[in-house]
Amino acid sequence: MTATTAPASAAERTGARTTEAAGVITGARERIDALDDRIIGLIQERMAVSAVIQEARITSGGRRVNLSREMEVLDHYREALGKPGTALAMTLLELCRGRI
Repeated sequence: MTATTAPASAAERTGARTTEAAGVITGARERIDALDDRIIGLIQERMAVSAVIQEARITSGGRRVNLSREMEVLDHYREALGKPGTALAMTLLELCRGRI
């Protein structure tokens, strides 16, 4: 016989100490989940555009990666988001490199 557990309450799921706070957190998490889905979609779109650029560059005899452009991207993210922005940009660049 297996033991069953009762579903966790909203307060337990969120770590909140009041029902009101749990409601706020639950709503905000739903918004974050929706934003994450949009961000993932945008990253996938960026990867596709990057592949077009790389293919055009390579078929014209150029290199797969344009390091000066990558530095521009890194600077842009760092200026907008601080040091963690650089790490985020590096991850994006890594996702978008060498897909062709």
